Amino acid sequence: MSASRDGRSKEPRRPARGPAARGGRPDRLRRPARDGERGPRPRPPAGGGTRSRRPAPPRPSPLLRRRFRRVDPQRRIKFALVLMSAVLLLFAGRLVYIQGFNAATYAEAASDLRMATIDIPTTRGSITDASGRAFAMSVEVRTVFVDPVEIDEKESEKVVAELASRFTLDPKDVRAKVQAEPSRYQVVKRNVSPEDWEELAELGLQGVGAEKGYKRVYPDETGAADLVGFVGTDGAGLEGLEAVMDDTLAGRPGKQQVETGANGQQIPMAGGYSREPVPGQDVRLTLDADVQWYAQQALAERAEELEADGGSVIAMRPNGEVVAMADYPTYDPADIGSTSGEQRKNGSVAEVFEPGSTNKVITAAGALEEGVTTPETVYTVPYSMRVQDRTFKDSHVHDTERMTLNGIMAQSSNVGTIKVGRQLGAQGLYDYLSAFGFGRPTGLALPGEESGVLRHPDDWWGTQLASVSFGQGLSVTAMQMASVYATIANGGVRVEPTLVAGTVGGDGELDPSEAPKERRVVSEKTAEEVSLMLEAVTGDQGTAQQARIEDYRVAGKTGTANRVDPETGSYKTGGYTSTFVGFAPADDPGLIVQVVLHNPQKEYYGGQAAGPLFTDVMSFGLKTLKIPPTETEAPKIRLFEDD
Repeated sequence: MSASRDGRSKEPRRPARGPAARGGRPDRLRRPARDGERGPRPRPPAGGGTRSRRPAPPRPSPLLRRRFRRVDPQRRIKFALVLMSAVLLLFAGRLVYIQGFNAATYAEAASDLRMATIDIPTTRGSITDASGRAFAMSVEVRTVFVDPVEIDEKESEKVVAELASRFTLDPKDVRAKVQAEPSRYQVVKRNVSPEDWEELAELGLQGVGAEKGYKRVYPDETGAADLVGFVGTDGAGLEGLEAVMDDTLAGRPGKQQVETGANGQQIPMAGGYSREPVPGQDVRLTLDADVQWYAQQALAERAEELEADGGSVIAMRPNGEVVAMADYPTYDPADIGSTSGEQRKNGSVAEVFEPGSTNKVITAAGALEEGVTTPETVYTVPYSMRVQDRTFKDSHVHDTERMTLNGIMAQSSNVGTIKVGRQLGAQGLYDYLSAFGFGRPTGLALPGEESGVLRHPDDWWGTQLASVSFGQGLSVTAMQMASVYATIANGGVRVEPTLVAGTVGGDGELDPSEAPKERRVVSEKTAEEVSLMLEAVTGDQGTAQQARIEDYRVAGKTGTANRVDPETGSYKTGGYTSTFVGFAPADDPGLIVQVVLHNPQKEYYGGQAAGPLFTDVMSFGLKTLKIPPTETEAPKIRLFEDD
């Protein structure tokens, strides 16, 4: 088929291609060829003739041909302005809320970032004797510290050398604290005296500071460690009176606001304290420091001489005021780490033992008070006596004798006392033992205080009445037994023992303690009759002649009791408890002394073991307390029927 002049096909069935066929659309608006398509043939040049055919250039991509409409910039500007206005409005509202409605809260929060409240230590009250001499006191000290950030690196070694040599410390340990950044507080030495700190402060070492505090001090050799106790590292009482009276002694720390500077330095705020520190009150005891010290020394010497396991000495007035309370073994409250619980135990109230013959005074007093006997009632007293399946014996062999009640006490006869106890009866004996204070605490409320053991008669077995009447089958503390003899010395009126005379505040005035409870146990007549019996114990025919004191009439009683072996539960291998308790002058009692030695090895009879210690402490106490000598002669007491 021939081509037309313009080169187009004359095929009648093939429609014409190109823009002309679709209404004359110009070439520049033709659809670009897609991938794989062939583009339109180029138009031949005007004037005819044959032209060489060149391949058509590729059509541009549709994306490059997309047309964008220009957006009005005013719309964008308006939108941005609205958005910025909203943000600024939000900020403005928050600012108004902070500064207008909640300004105080945020100001306080900001202040808290640089403000702090610190405790201001206060002085712990002293524990003193009756005249104000200290058993425990607080002294002002300093805690020396370093601020590593403040120490100039060039001066670091100088600071280390000075602190190490001044306080006798290992330079390595000091250097570690000086270089402990970013720490701002490293303690170098505690309990530094104010004088030593002043000397150090004069050197002007940058980054070295000190805090004020107080240290508890116990004067050397007071002899009252077991009673007074000690405090912990935080200054709180842990044992003894330090613990019992902690609320009174401790006081109340103060509070102070400080502002922390950029360098971490605390700056006290003007206006001082938010709470003033309140010093603790002093606790004044009824003790006499001299008698306490002497009793402790004498006890330690005697216990070591006899190789005793332990012991105690109590001195008290008839009105229940404790003058001395010594214990062995004891300890140094300034060196708690090297002590044991046994050493720190206050044996005067915490150690129980069978009272032995010292208990006979209660059997005699009860029988006299009930009217079942008299001081001169005569008893037939053999050396031994069978009670059911057990044989009881006196401490020394003797023929059967006719003794008065006075003689039974003076000779300390177990057999004679059993007969008196039978007259009183189990219930009667129990009632008087209880009335004299057995089976319950003394009222001192000291840590570790024991009540002893006193069973009700319903629980007594066949031989219990016999054994209890002369001091076996029950247990007491030294303070309980001392209180019994104080009751006799006080005319039959029992006054609860007291240790605390009162408290002393900042004004120096004594606020007396509440008066102790008192109760009449036996009549004054009975107490006087028993006193004469006890005086006979130290007489020419008594068992404790070594307890005599020149110019004084002395009433007392020996005691030797078996100890129960805790491992076997029997008396056989338990050893002995040696006791002596009495008062002087016998006609006008001023001082009671109780001596207890636990398991002495070289001598165990109460008169020989405990008697000399009683005489020693009683003699010193009478002179120290200025108790006048006896002005009357001891009456003659009938001990045997033939006297």
